[in-house]
Amino acid sequence: MSILDKIIAQKKKEVAERISLYPIKLLEQSIYFNSETVSMKKYLLRDDKEGIIAEIKRKSPSKGVINHHLNVERTSIGYMQAGASALSVLTDAEFFGGKNEDLTTARKYNFCPILRKDFIIEEYQIVEAKSIGADTVLLIAACLEPQRLKELADFAKSLGLEVLLEVHNQEELQKSLNPSVDMVGVNNRNLATFETSVETSKELASQIPSEFVKVSESGINDPKVVADLRTYGYRGFLIGEYFMQHARPEEATERFIRELKKLESQNLKKA
Repeated sequence: MSILDKIIAQKKKEVAERISLYPIKLLEQSIYFNSETVSMKKYLLRDDKEGIIAEIKRKSPSKGVINHHLNVERTSIGYMQAGASALSVLTDAEFFGGKNEDLTTARKYNFCPILRKDFIIEEYQIVEAKSIGADTVLLIAACLEPQRLKELADFAKSLGLEVLLEVHNQEELQKSLNPSVDMVGVNNRNLATFETSVETSKELASQIPSEFVKVSESGINDPKVVADLRTYGYRGFLIGEYFMQHARPEEATERFIRELKKLESQNLKKA
């Protein structure tokens, strides 16, 4: 049983339990449920931003505990003050140490696009995402059959949420693209070995149609890598572990974005 299989098996149990505890009618009463969402797609395309999607992530199956002493309020505010374009918040408890309250805390203190990063397999989780203040949901091609993924993407759009489709290879990309997807995230992590290589993003870049905003995920730890990926048409860069492994993730983000701007300024002068 792969780690992904274990996560999905656990997620099915969790969702069934949450449905019994927090019925959809209750979720729909949230103050966020009828609020207008903030477009992550638009923020990633802004010329005054660098496209950094800064992540709130306590631990992961591959790295174990990354940041024990995370303060969501301080870190999320700090990320946005540092110049991030959007926030990504892990809400999976068992494998990533997250919780729904982390996203709601980030929402309370920030006006910006927020991605609910989780393993979505049911419409219920999309309703839940809206109720906790998310603007965008992640749909992972490796977890979902193409038809099921389309159904979930259509449902997300019906609630005013944007959709980030995550793929790991060419087959997933070709099978899973559909009109309800807004952004395509290429995960540079090999699910079999958990090794990362940004070459994956480069290899798939030309195969992502231009109407979808390109996002590169995982294994990004150097502003030079972001500057390079921009030349392949990427506008979003999801960074979690690299920032979170610092005691003050927001300060690491500020340094990263400052260095990235400097690099881009130098490249403009050369051009």
